[in-house]
This record gives sequence, C-alpha cells and structure tokens, in this order.
Amino acid sequence: MKNITINGIVGCFSLGLVLVGAKAKADEPSFTSDAPGVVYTMDNAAGANHVLIFRQDDHGALQAAGSVATGGTGTGANLGLPDQNAVVLSHDGKWLFVCNAGSDEISVFSTEQGGLQLVDKVSSAGQMPLSLALHHNLLYVLNAGGLVGGKDNITGFFFVDGRLLPLPESTRSLSADNTGPAEVAFTRDGNNLIVTERLTNLIDTFNVGDDGGIIGNQPQIFKSSGIDPFGFAVSRKNQVFVSEADPGVTGAATASSYSISDQGDLKVISAAVATHQSGACWLALTPDDRFVYTANAGSGTLSGFRVGPDGSLNLLGTSGVAATIGSGTHPVDLAPSSNGRFLYSLANGNGTLGAFQIAEDGSLKSLGFVSGIPTSAAGLAVQ
Repeated sequence: MKNITINGIVGCFSLGLVLVGAKAKADEPSFTSDAPGVVYTMDNAAGANHVLIFRQDDHGALQAAGSVATGGTGTGANLGLPDQNAVVLSHDGKWLFVCNAGSDEISVFSTEQGGLQLVDKVSSAGQMPLSLALHHNLLYVLNAGGLVGGKDNITGFFFVDGRLLPLPESTRSLSADNTGPAEVAFTRDGNNLIVTERLTNLIDTFNVGDDGGIIGNQPQIFKSSGIDPFGFAVSRKNQVFVSEADPGVTGAATASSYSISDQGDLKVISAAVATHQSGACWLALTPDDRFVYTANAGSGTLSGFRVGPDGSLNLLGTSGVAATIGSGTHPVDLAPSSNGRFLYSLANGNGTLGAFQIAEDGSLKSLGFVSGIPTSAAGLAVQ
C-alpha cells in the first residue's frame, strides 16, 4: 500500500494538540542499526504514565537513561497489560507512539538527539487502548473497551508532522463486544490489519483500502489453531506467527504460523507447535525472519523456534528453552534490535529488563538485567 496523503482535508479535523516540554536526557547523539541504540518501555502507572528509557552499550547490555511523562495515565495493574505493541517506533526511529490505557489516549514523541519530546496526545476513540499498528503515515489503535464495560474496536489515524488526525469512519468492531483482544498489526505490505482475540480463540483480519480506511464493515474471522492467541509478528513474506498461551493447562502453550493473502484470508502453515512451557503470551520475530521467540509468562522462560522457508516453525533443541529468566519473573514483551544481534525481554514479575545476544543458531546468551522497573510496566520498542 502506498503512503497515504491527506492534502485538502486537514482542515476538517480537530487536531487536539497538546504540547508538553518535559524531556529525558541521554548521551547518544544518534543511532544506526550497527551503533548502540535505545530501548523504550512504559511504567503504565495509574497516577501518571511514563516512558522508561534505556541505552544500549556496544555489546548490547542496557543502562537506565531516564524517563518522560506521557501526559496520560496507565492502569497501574500488577503484571502490566494483556497486550503486545503498547509502545511502537516508526520505521525510521524518529517517532515513538505510546498507549495510555488508563486515560484512553495515545501519546506521540519525537526521538530527538539525546532525549524524547512529547509533541501530541489524542483520544484513542475508544476505551483502554493497548496496542498500536503503524504503516507509513497510517496508525491504527486497538481499544479493549470490553474489558472495562465498553466495546472492543480498532480505529485509524493519519500521522502528519508529529500529529495524529482522526481517520473518518475508520472505527470497526471486533467479533464481539468483549473478546480480550491482545494485539493489532499490519501485514508488511499494509494491505491488511490483524487482531488476536484471546477470550474467543479467534483471529480477525481487516482489508485496508488505498485511502487507509477499512473495506467493509466486518472483519474476516478465523479460528485460532491454538488456545488463547496472543502476541504475533508478520514476516516480509506476509507469514503470520502467533503465540498461544493456553493458560488453563501447565506446559500446554504453543505457537502457530499462517500465510495471509492480499484479501486477508489465513491459511495454516504450522498448527499449535508445542513449547512445553506455560503462558506463551508474547512473541518476537528476528529482522531476518529466521527465528521466533515466545515469552512464557507462566514458566519464566523464553522459547525459540527456527522458521523454515515456507514459514513452518521448528522448536530449537529438545526443550526449546532458549533462555531461563526465573520462576515468578513473568516475562512479557519481547523486542529484537534492528540489526538482529540482540533480543530484549521485559519481565514485570520481578521488575527487570534483560538483554540477550542472538547466536547464529538462534540460541540466546544473557548479557545481564536492569532492575527496578515497576511491576505494572508494559510495552517494548528498540531503536
């Protein structure tokens, strides 16, 4: 899908622009795929939500580098949010988008040299925003309103010069009012949006038109191969990899892969491949599309899969355990570095952020942990 332009219609929208001057300082002047970068998460605090900033060193290890207020509020919930992609970066790394699940808002930051600058904050056009999808200058938010007595939906925005402008008539409902949605994301070509529904064991797809709007009023709905579909990632071949928590049974978590057509039809490639772990909720795909990792909240481990050329999933080794965080650590969000050398893991059970080096065979080597992160923390993005 081409980058969307909105010439001639900007004046139709109320910008709702909020400018906040707070900054968080860091020492790195700029970042490239081969240079030390920055890792972002949020504390999801109920009183005032903050982005937490961590700098990478040359070897991938992390050091705390300050925080900045989002201007909104989180939920303050222990063990974070039941979501993936609450914090996302633009492809060029110049913009950071953050969900404020407590105040029903989205915050936008510019990633200045040496810090973050809050430049916009808008209503999410729903309740409890917890996942964001960005493709060029088109952003969609997943609102889990059904969890707080409202209704689940997705809603679109144009992103122009640091501002989010509502996309008219872009709001669409999911399969029901309260589906326990976990993530929204675009396919790589931008032709489709995908949403996972945990409580219904369904996966929704929405076909996106050239104007950025959703074609039709209802999603296409597909039965998940595994129980409790949660986090997912999409490859350059538009193969979709999904973690499945299956929280009711110890050691029963799985992961599946699908192909998706231009029209949004899903076809199973690998169905519910066992991790032999518990609570595989969050999932990350390496930039070269070779490896998939799941964060197993119930087991305190990370599982690894090798991705075949056809998108099939094969567990690494006999156990598939690529890293052990520890009992009760509750590993959640995962994010690889843009150069594919490192994987970062947020564990909000013990308030740590771990760094791992990804070996050629997909195995993980621990580079240490940063502690002191609130147990309400959620979201992870790497610049």
